[in-house]
Amino acid sequence: MADTLAPHVFVLFGATGDLAKRKLFPGIYHLAAAGRLPDDYAIIGSGRHSPGSDEEFRAKIRDSLQEFVGELDGALADDVLGRLSFTVSSAEDGSDLAQAVSAAQKKLGEDVRTLIYLSVPPSAMQPMITMLGRENIVDDAARVVIEKPFGTDLETSRELDATLKEVVSEEQVYRIDHFLGKEAVQNILALRFANGLIEPAWNRTTVESVQIDVPEDLTAEGRGSFYESTGCFRDMVTTHLCQVLGFIAMEAPVRLDAVQLRNEKSKVFTAMRPLDPARVVFGQYDGYRDVDGVADDSTVETLVALEAWVDNERWQGVPFYLRTGKAMGDNRRTVTLRFRTPPCHRFGENAYGPDELVLELEESPTAKIHLNVKRPGPDMALTCGTFRLDIVGDDPEDAPLEAYERLLLDVMRGDQTLFTRADEVDRLWQVCQPVLDNPPAVQPYSPGSWGPDAALQLIDGGWHLPGSASD
Repeated sequence: MADTLAPHVFVLFGATGDLAKRKLFPGIYHLAAAGRLPDDYAIIGSGRHSPGSDEEFRAKIRDSLQEFVGELDGALADDVLGRLSFTVSSAEDGSDLAQAVSAAQKKLGEDVRTLIYLSVPPSAMQPMITMLGRENIVDDAARVVIEKPFGTDLETSRELDATLKEVVSEEQVYRIDHFLGKEAVQNILALRFANGLIEPAWNRTTVESVQIDVPEDLTAEGRGSFYESTGCFRDMVTTHLCQVLGFIAMEAPVRLDAVQLRNEKSKVFTAMRPLDPARVVFGQYDGYRDVDGVADDSTVETLVALEAWVDNERWQGVPFYLRTGKAMGDNRRTVTLRFRTPPCHRFGENAYGPDELVLELEESPTAKIHLNVKRPGPDMALTCGTFRLDIVGDDPEDAPLEAYERLLLDVMRGDQTLFTRADEVDRLWQVCQPVLDNPPAVQPYSPGSWGPDAALQLIDGGWHLPGSASD
């Protein structure tokens, strides 16, 4: 696979940051171990502050690899780290970085490509892109990866997009949302469109509601400054959860390629109603204000629960419920389709629980179907039965790639299928802007709980999570 890829210069902004340590450098190492990197490549880390000499920088990255990868192949680690250097740059001055990139490109040959990864705060994104254009660091063969959130509201998103268009074409921009790189999220498409048992029931006639539930048991510790500037709504809802909604609600694309799949996802977002702030709940867990970097009187939300609607033929009248937050009762990524109850009540008025299709979007994904079945015994009484499907491959070669590994590989291949397009971003900010203009009051909730009462009561019949013992 590696021999099909051109030589690459990887330019990683934010190379000493948390994302780089936890995901980007481990992802590069794993791709190298699997033979999925080009034969020839160089990695240039960059940021405002120097981590020391190149040798000191390599030593720090080796420590990160040992922490987040585990036991290393010494020769492989030496090879990857030997290609790594660091050059200081800022939005005001990128001249040294331009020289370093140019030197690396000349060393790797005429067919070299440049992959620029911008892991920087939203406030720094636009100035850094301007610098890339001013210093001619990007060319027609460069690809630019943008970390979310893409702006902080509709206006700043449009300003960012206009700046991007001055420097690169849309075909060169890869707006990364790592949820779309997860094997389990992609499996939504396979379950829907490859199974005649499921696809005919995936609509308003049979589905009563859809839940997209992404609670986290982690607190904001270590990310206080980021959360104060961004909040849960911008961090999770305008990106991850809405993108999953797009996969769930989209029509079948003609082909599973970047144009057709993103066309269908864009149609979903076009059909979404702007969110009603009266049907949005903001929460803040007790103790958040004690986190370093958080204001003593902070009103930033650490939890969001909301109701959304997709006004198209397939989903008219079906509510979509989205919930996510920090310091909650579990760490899950669960999609629940709740089906309509049959009429007539042949087994009694209260005998029926709703049938549910539950998708667990974890590293080892599962799908479960909760159905009503006869309880063993002499009476015609009902109980709940569960069918469970473990979505794992029998072939050891089928081991899934971690999300960032998959997405980095797609950027190198020039495949934008799992990346977000400009029109999607713009429409989602339009959908979410009413909440930013008129945010609900933040309500407290206890760490380890499932949020404030208003969030729990948002759905008639309650959330699937916390689930039953069968889960």
